[in-house]
Amino acid sequence: MVSSGYNTPESELEGILPVHPTAARRPHSLVVQSDLTSYTDDHITAKYTNRGANVTLNNGQLLINPTQESFEFQTKRAPSKTGLMMIGLGGNNGTTLTATILANRHNISWHTKDGLQQPNYIGSMLRASTVRIGTETGTGKDVHVPVSDVLPMVHPNDLVLGGWDISGVPMDQAMKRAKVLEWDLQRQVAPHMAAMKPLPSIYYPDFIAANQEGRADNVLAGTDKQAHLEQIRKDIRAFKQDNKLDRVVVFWTANTERYSDIIPGVNDTADNLLNSIKTSHNEVSPSTVFAVAAILEGEPFVNGAPQNTFVPGVIQLAERNKSFIGGDDLKSGQTKLKSVLAEFLVNAGIKPLSIASYNHLGNNDGHNLSSERQFKSKEISKSSVVDDMVDANRLLYKGPEGGKGKGEHPDHIVVIKYVPAVGDSKRAIDEYYSEIFCGGRSTINIFNECEDSLLATPLIIDLAILTELLTRVQYRKADSGEFQPLYSVLSLLSYMLKAPLVKPGTEVINSLNRQRNALDTFLKACLGLENNGDLLMETRIW
Repeated sequence: MVSSGYNTPESELEGILPVHPTAARRPHSLVVQSDLTSYTDDHITAKYTNRGANVTLNNGQLLINPTQESFEFQTKRAPSKTGLMMIGLGGNNGTTLTATILANRHNISWHTKDGLQQPNYIGSMLRASTVRIGTETGTGKDVHVPVSDVLPMVHPNDLVLGGWDISGVPMDQAMKRAKVLEWDLQRQVAPHMAAMKPLPSIYYPDFIAANQEGRADNVLAGTDKQAHLEQIRKDIRAFKQDNKLDRVVVFWTANTERYSDIIPGVNDTADNLLNSIKTSHNEVSPSTVFAVAAILEGEPFVNGAPQNTFVPGVIQLAERNKSFIGGDDLKSGQTKLKSVLAEFLVNAGIKPLSIASYNHLGNNDGHNLSSERQFKSKEISKSSVVDDMVDANRLLYKGPEGGKGKGEHPDHIVVIKYVPAVGDSKRAIDEYYSEIFCGGRSTINIFNECEDSLLATPLIIDLAILTELLTRVQYRKADSGEFQPLYSVLSLLSYMLKAPLVKPGTEVINSLNRQRNALDTFLKACLGLENNGDLLMETRIW
């Protein structure tokens, strides 16, 4: 029997959940004892004060006015029964994610040349990292808890998996084609994946490289984009109903598309975009059709690739329908390191003059990116990662003339080459060339080798789980009015994304430390906790 998704009956799951410590379930055990926080069977409700400062420049003097605004957050305690529908299900990321969740779910261990390997969720920020919540009574030692324990979250093992792909190869064979996982693991999970076959996907040849045509044997017929939209919506509804789900996260992990042109009257507003789909306009991309389908079905959509899926009409449509969107482009290796190292140098008062990044890889993503128009999308998402660090230090970098434009900026170049022999094992080389004291120069070279999909897969898991959590959080200001959902653009997902989508008109933050701090602070705010700073007054001042 061919299935579009994997769903193990609850009776079959009983007794076979993994016992590995990074994957084991724990009850939600954090209880905040405060008049700011209250609990019912259904909700956690917490009051939180957001503190900041407004700054005004007046005759060369900075006038600073501290501000504070009170909020109340209400979080549903029970995680939704959640499905994850991936576009690109049969690709390297989709097959790796499916196989590794199955390994964790069934506690499958496998032999490698280094010995027996246990399944885990290493690389997942939620499942394998911690957050500081305070100090231990009596000892003053820091207390850290897993991020996944701060608020009730879906366990990765419970995600119901399915999705679409332009290639109709069954999932066990697609996993073999990807050449990511150890053979002994593939051997054991293959029987679970053999019945899984991706649903037919959307294929518009103009948007991906011509070298992908040979894989496109599982596509929706015709060129009627409205018909394609309706079919994708039908697929989402059927998947949700068949698996008795409360929530479906739709995730683009397929090939990088070329950038779509933003054309007035075509994709600049929600109504224009919907009309352009009806008329099958050639500037409406497959990923945009999928995003619109998810929005109209009231389900979240996350873009894990660098193209501009979220044209202005998509954002407006999400706002109008109070649906959730997030993206763009998974931040797994080189760019994540760049956002840390560039910030370190600038914060240390060292001036990066140039940042040169070179990659080569041999998986299908690299094959697609060997086409110039698709590479351009990736180059754009990678190139802006240091902008906010530079803008934060005008002692090192001159600002734009008249306050407009980009101002002084390091030379920044990104190169990606397709080398089939290395497969999924990506090689990344970075050179940071900087000015130091009194005209001196410093060069830092970094070589990074990694299995691309083994870094990306945990990010997909984290993004899906965080997205589901954010659909359960509502807020209101200072006890006034009804609780309402968070804003449609989920910028709190930025930690996992190269080119974070933010509310139009607001600044993009690429600093990895600031992104992580924002997420930690928000999770604590939903419990009524102030963010614990590093001043540690009790040990440093008195």
